Amino acid sequence: MNLQRLYSLTRKAIDTYHMIDDGDRIAIGISGGKDSLTLLYALHGLMQFYPKEFTLCAITVDLGFGDFDLSQISELCQKLSVPYRIIVTDIGRILFQERQEANPCSLCAKLRKGALNKTARELGCNKVAYAHHREDLIETMLLSLIYEGRFYAFSPYTYLDRMDLTVIRPMILIPEADIKGFRNKYSLPVCKNPCPADGHTRREFVKNLTSNLEKETPGVKTRMFHAIVTGNIPGWPNSSPASDIGHREKGNKKNLPDMSGQD
Repeated sequence: MNLQRLYSLTRKAIDTYHMIDDGDRIAIGISGGKDSLTLLYALHGLMQFYPKEFTLCAITVDLGFGDFDLSQISELCQKLSVPYRIIVTDIGRILFQERQEANPCSLCAKLRKGALNKTARELGCNKVAYAHHREDLIETMLLSLIYEGRFYAFSPYTYLDRMDLTVIRPMILIPEADIKGFRNKYSLPVCKNPCPADGHTRREFVKNLTSNLEKETPGVKTRMFHAIVTGNIPGWPNSSPASDIGHREKGNKKNLPDMSGQD
């Protein structure tokens, strides 16, 4: 994926679900992974020509595992003139030493997003951008279906009334394969996730399941994506503008419990 395609798909999602308004100050959650760095490029580029004016800042929540060198990301933000804040926390110690959580991802996501949202408000932001892509949406739906017995997926945007913040997901139309291609093409300074649970989560199981389903039945991810955007899921905006998105991509809670463990 090149920059033009990145801008095109990101803008399509933003326009379809009305994610950005004039005067918005948007905090990008930077995990250090390929997804959040791609989102940084996408919003920075759109900021230059999008008809509605908005500003950006970037925030990383350091979970305190150590060996997490963010210097290259800091240099990238400086190069793009995007203010960058690193929040050091004890989340890792709390989860793995104090609580010794067997399934830490849900609580980790809650604590991490709490720190991110709090800092975003302190920096004067009214919106926070998460780097969820198409496969994240599909995997969340399957996680909910398999482990909770309900048809649910996170919305393209969510208003958090207690924080007076709106969460937006501008990359929701982009396949993960395109993001991997973008990472390789533009040599993104990806930082390896130091979490000891990385690669050993329910989400990882569902990711592998989805990949196998796609190999055995090509097009299944497109059809699942289409089912989500047209499925009248509680909390979703009107999906009619995106009703044919899944088909065009062929070939290629209020806050409910977050089962993430993703970028």
